[in-house]
Amino acid sequence: MIVGVLALQGNVREHLWALAACGAVARPVRRVADLEGIDALVIPGGESTTISKLAVEFGLLEPIRQRIAAGMPAYGSCAGMILLARTVLDGRPDQRGFDAIDMTVRRNAFGRQVDSFEAPLEVVGVGRVPAVFIRAPWVESVGPEVEVLARLSGGPADGRIVAVRQGKVMATAFHPELTDDTRIHRYFLNLAES
Repeated sequence: MIVGVLALQGNVREHLWALAACGAVARPVRRVADLEGIDALVIPGGESTTISKLAVEFGLLEPIRQRIAAGMPAYGSCAGMILLARTVLDGRPDQRGFDAIDMTVRRNAFGRQVDSFEAPLEVVGVGRVPAVFIRAPWVESVGPEVEVLARLSGGPADGRIVAVRQGKVMATAFHPELTDDTRIHRYFLNLAES
């Protein structure tokens, strides 16, 4: 399986490493031509408004949106979750995304950079994983075809949705690419190959 990682900004290297550690052929996607031959796409954590702006400038927004709508599996972590959402709260008015998951996401829901944290998290189909939240979003609501994979337990964000899947598109509010645990990436690859 060849998996592209959208390489406009964010944790590109970390996702490339995690995918390779799972046995996938991983390559960066910076131009429309880079989309040719990929079987799935990862949208990394980073700054969602910057990634959105660059996707438009590089002519990638519509081709990626079309490929996902046509069935290409995709996974987004943190900023990637925001870009995969149909509705974004607290986003910029000019921010655009891939509209791939029927969910409403709130940007920077957990607060500023200093409010970043790590927590163990139970993920459906994966188990308990270390989850790194950095200026992370959370999911306010999901449509009927969206499966909730994880919710936070305890603290002021108790019960908030932080991982979802709709068909072969999944998203997490946290950054599995910043840990040595590759089970989230393996879950995505299994989903993509199914």
